[in-house]
Amino acid sequence: MTSDPAGRPPLDAERLAAADPDLLPGLRVEVVDRTPSTNAVVTERAQSGEAEGLVVVAEHQTAGRGRLDRTWETPARSGLTFSLLLRPTVPTQSWPWLPLLVGYAVAKALKAHRFDASVKWPNDVLLDGRKVAGILVERVDTDTGPAAVVGIGLNVGMTADELPVPEATSLLVASPAGVPDRTGLLISLLASVWESYTAWQEGGDLAGNRLAESYVAACATIGSQVRVELPAGGELTGTATGIDPSGRLLVEHAGGRTAVSAGDVVHVRAADR
Repeated sequence: MTSDPAGRPPLDAERLAAADPDLLPGLRVEVVDRTPSTNAVVTERAQSGEAEGLVVVAEHQTAGRGRLDRTWETPARSGLTFSLLLRPTVPTQSWPWLPLLVGYAVAKALKAHRFDASVKWPNDVLLDGRKVAGILVERVDTDTGPAAVVGIGLNVGMTADELPVPEATSLLVASPAGVPDRTGLLISLLASVWESYTAWQEGGDLAGNRLAESYVAACATIGSQVRVELPAGGELTGTATGIDPSGRLLVEHAGGRTAVSAGDVVHVRAADR
């Protein structure tokens, strides 16, 4: 593949294939030029018996999906859009931590590249208070047991004019002097996600507690006044005070304290917006 008309170079498939196996143990990265949804591709592969560790990256995703089936599209080669197949062995009641874990790992990788990233509960990564990455984790039932398809979309080289909403940003907008090349950045993201996932899988309750502490420290939502919009049309306004053991956001309000799960929320916004 050659650079597109906007001058954005393609991912280097050979470099990805030659990545240090100690960084990406067991991960198999496939790059496709165009697809409606990488999550849909990986879901189909999971249902066909694909082993954990498959990564499908799209240079141009034309019908990406977010939470609550929101759709989006980004210009070709302007971001990193990929899905990872996991087959967690932890109890299913711990699975709601997966999107939080992945968001934390993405923010951690961006910090290693000198971006001041934070996480917004439950599944967004922020730069300067604006969304730079989104995460969608879907459970898939297969003949060999349940699997998790983790979709990640990171805005890398999008210009301000290409951003879909005012609340979004990109690495380029945040750092006009230059951004990491997408191939190296993808390797960093995958290594960070895999490291956090492996520690969560193998570390038991202690690792879970450490993850919770690290997530809270990185979460811009904690300590802020929030307005939680609920699917039934109601809303809850109060102070986000923490995350409970199930990954739910704890909100202190006039009536007491309420724990809300990602599946029960449409939006979490600053209370003054």
